[in-house]
Amino acid sequence: MEEDAQRPSGKEIYGDASDTESYESDPESDLEKAQYRKRKPSAPFRRRDTPSAYSSSSRETSGSHQHLLSASPTKRKSTFYFYKIPPRVVRYMNWALLSTMIIIAICLIRASYTSSRQVEMGTMEKSTPKPPPWEAFPFLKRYHGGIRTLIPKNTNTPEYPHHTIMANISVPKQETKPLPKSIPFDPYPKTEKEYAKRQECFLDAAETVKVPKVRYYSGVVRGFSEAVMGSHEVLALRDDICFERFGRLGPYGYGYSVKRGGTGAGLHGDREGADDLWTGPESVTEVDYSNIEWVKVQDACATKNAGRFEPAEKAGKYLFLDTQADEPKASQDTGAEGEPSLVEDDSVVGKRDVPEVPAAETNETMAEPGTAQTNYTLLPRTAILIRTWWDFHYSVEDIIYLRSLIAELSLLSGGEFVVHFLVHVRDDNVPIWADKKIYNRILENALPPEFRGMGTLWSERQMGLIYGGIQESFFRDLPVHGVYRSTFMPVQYFSHRHPEYDFVWNWEMDVRYTGHWYHFFDQIRKWTKAQPRKGLWERNGRFYIPSVHGSWEDFKQMVRVQTEMGTDSPNNVWSGLKSSSGNSMPGSRTAQAKSDKSIWGPEPPPDVLTNQNDISPPTTYDKDKYEWGVGEEADLITFNPLFDPDGTTWFFTEDITGYNTTSSLPPRRAAITTTSRLSKRLLTLMHRETVLKRHTMFSEMWPASISLHHGLKAVYAPHPMYIDRDWPPSYLAAVMNGGRNGASGGART
Repeated sequence: MEEDAQRPSGKEIYGDASDTESYESDPESDLEKAQYRKRKPSAPFRRRDTPSAYSSSSRETSGSHQHLLSASPTKRKSTFYFYKIPPRVVRYMNWALLSTMIIIAICLIRASYTSSRQVEMGTMEKSTPKPPPWEAFPFLKRYHGGIRTLIPKNTNTPEYPHHTIMANISVPKQETKPLPKSIPFDPYPKTEKEYAKRQECFLDAAETVKVPKVRYYSGVVRGFSEAVMGSHEVLALRDDICFERFGRLGPYGYGYSVKRGGTGAGLHGDREGADDLWTGPESVTEVDYSNIEWVKVQDACATKNAGRFEPAEKAGKYLFLDTQADEPKASQDTGAEGEPSLVEDDSVVGKRDVPEVPAAETNETMAEPGTAQTNYTLLPRTAILIRTWWDFHYSVEDIIYLRSLIAELSLLSGGEFVVHFLVHVRDDNVPIWADKKIYNRILENALPPEFRGMGTLWSERQMGLIYGGIQESFFRDLPVHGVYRSTFMPVQYFSHRHPEYDFVWNWEMDVRYTGHWYHFFDQIRKWTKAQPRKGLWERNGRFYIPSVHGSWEDFKQMVRVQTEMGTDSPNNVWSGLKSSSGNSMPGSRTAQAKSDKSIWGPEPPPDVLTNQNDISPPTTYDKDKYEWGVGEEADLITFNPLFDPDGTTWFFTEDITGYNTTSSLPPRRAAITTTSRLSKRLLTLMHRETVLKRHTMFSEMWPASISLHHGLKAVYAPHPMYIDRDWPPSYLAAVMNGGRNGASGGART
């Protein structure tokens, strides 16, 4: 009974869950009372909420199983998991995360390297660049007025660069003015008192087919613009005449069908003036070019006029080295007949024994057929090297262009020029230097049938054999013997194997001229020959813009002042920064003054090839009265300014091989594009520098820099150039001559 009295009542037993737990947590009475006093009102009884009330075990309610010395009861919070990932999966995820991080790091490194290479190569793509400022200039409109609008040159008001208002230029209607008659153009000297008489050349062996002459119209198109750069007047080129397509290209197959020996071009559309070439008192019959063999025609003309030129100097030819793959000729003493000596000086001779061979045994001097007349001045021989490659596709326009070169420069001039093809074999695995049959087969297929026999093959691997030992830098990932970096290697070797040519024109296939070829070449030669050496390198470095610079004499004095006193051009700020900085990069000017040093005589680097009979000035710069160099043939003629690449952002300014560049880069000059005339003296120096000193530079720097090092005469010919937009002349001058002290070459000079 006592036990029943001490037993808790049902109300106490069936309280809320928290009270039950407190009761069960401590069996002692004091603790029970404390729990009861703190207990909240119990919730309504629900049988299903307290299944422990019906337990058969007393331990579940009495709490006697608890330790007597246990701490105050506190409820332990339980951790709740949706899903526990297995350790193996965690390991895999960690490895995947680590691999992803490594791949991202590699991609970032690769992107950084690629970006730096693109910046170095200049091929980095820019997002939506702004259009150039000159695209905002309006187009000029008077280049296409038509031959019915021709007027005398002295009455013409040019549209540009004098900015004539177009409303003042009235264009007569076609029916109000008759079609003018074209006139044969003949720039060849009529009387040659100084030279032997020129013998006429023909297009056939029977000498019955004459070479048709180009025809022109007198006057210029009303409102026709003047040349913005260069000058007709300075070079004595005719600017009072107009060439039209039928008169300019008709003599070479343009305007009549293939069945009649033409090209089939120009048969449709407007044909006004097309028949003037074949009708009239001075007309000729249409030429059937399908049976022409230009090599025979050109050789016959050269033989017929051999007496007008210096006797041709012949050199030996060898199968392994020669580009024409002739049969080798053995020599009893030297093993290679006719090979010119490449000995530099006595120090080189001391390294190995070089036997002295008489000149008669090393070089054959043989006169061409024909007797040279000693009472006349003999003309130099000049070769026109057409740069092409073995799988080049010759279009109709290319054929017409090549025919005009041969006819106007070689045939009508009496053999003053010889046109030759320098054909690049792009497959280095073809041994053109070792097998004559392979050589002849490739050469026959490389040129159109009418030009076969006029070519010379070369390849980059062949240049590597001839000019071996050159340090390979792969500048901008390009080989040093490649056509891009060493365009003149085959040219200088061609000159070495053909010493009969006093001058060689390196001529690209994409060069065009709207006038007459002989007139252009002859006037360029005469003008460059008359140029004095004083201030020549400084004038060479600038574009001549008559509307800004005035006459040529004004331009010459302006260049002298800019050189001696300097200018306040903003482009000179880069020179000041370089001079004030303590560290100077190779090739930079460490102490750049405001003025420039005038070039007077050779400017050799420390390791230049010596004992080459370099030309020194006869007097000092101040005492010369613009006399030295007058009447001297130019060793180098270019059609773009010869600028100083030092300090510029030009891509190839440091493409220099074989020179000592520990302290600074050698002095150098460059002319954009390789179209130029080179003398035998210059090509010989380039050849010897490459063979003996292992020196070379980027193609557009190499001839000009060698001329600078050895004191040769280099001239930029300011030929007339036109533009199709209305540029402000002063703005154009600032852009084209945007270098140091008014020179060309771009910014940061």
